[in-house]
Amino acid sequence: MTQTPETDVRGHSGDGDGPRGPFGKVWLFLRQVIDELRKVIVPTRSELVNYTLVVLVFVLIVIGIVTGLDWVFSRLAELVFGGVGPQA
Repeated sequence: MTQTPETDVRGHSGDGDGPRGPFGKVWLFLRQVIDELRKVIVPTRSELVNYTLVVLVFVLIVIGIVTGLDWVFSRLAELVFGGVGPQA
């Protein structure tokens, strides 16, 4: 079984072959960003439309729930504390 040198959190191995100075660290960071961007899978148009519709329906459902709870709590507050504002 072969072993590879482990990389610490700072982005270089312990044997001194890591990036040197601030520019080396910036370059390492940019390379890592580019490597991660290559892994991104862009959704197709139909997937994007489907995801958008799912999110919109979910948001509408949550808006309905919050509106209903607001109405119920405002009616309960009116029952407990009476009408709103001073009576003339």
